Amino acid sequence: MDQWRVTALGDGAVGKTSIAAYDPTIEDAYRKQTIVDGSVCHIEIVDTAGQEEYSTLRDQWVREGQGFILVYSITERRSFERMETFRQALLRAKFRQPPLFILVGNKCDQTYERQVLKQEGENLAQQWGCEFMETSARTGQNIEKLFIHLIRSLRLVRDGAELPPDGGAPKRPSGGSQKGSKKPSRPGGGGGGGKKGCIIS
Repeated sequence: MDQWRVTALGDGAVGKTSIAAYDPTIEDAYRKQTIVDGSVCHIEIVDTAGQEEYSTLRDQWVREGQGFILVYSITERRSFERMETFRQALLRAKFRQPPLFILVGNKCDQTYERQVLKQEGENLAQQWGCEFMETSARTGQNIEKLFIHLIRSLRLVRDGAELPPDGGAPKRPSGGSQKGSKKPSRPGGGGGGGKKGCIIS
């Protein structure tokens, strides 16, 4: 059985992890078991506090993580603008190896309160060379798909797929895409052009 540790990063109250509204603690972890492509996997999901005073502890939890979800709320622009701060913290803590991460815009059901356009999230993911998805904890939209896609990407890395120097999405095998998911554009690297992200829909 696969076992993975996934860490969610983002401001408090953006709906990280199981992505429900609650008062954030310093660290909140929960475990889930799911089946991905016929194989059982056990996932420990760590939701870190967004407050700066916990940055040292957050770095420790990041170092222990294998996959990462950078979460902002589409209803709070400041949480989106702080994504670069969390990405830099991730790169700093995982300096020994590039981290695998997905950018997530949560609360996509609250369209009437939207402050961050979907295109803005897509553009940022393309700039970073990572994958992007909008989710809703309230309706469950794309929540299961998010973790399934993350597990598939983690398996690719485990099996030798390369990550770009600044992390993001792994390069997929040239022979085809993973079952049930779209084949993403390869991130830029080596002699190639700029970074490219993948929109998960």
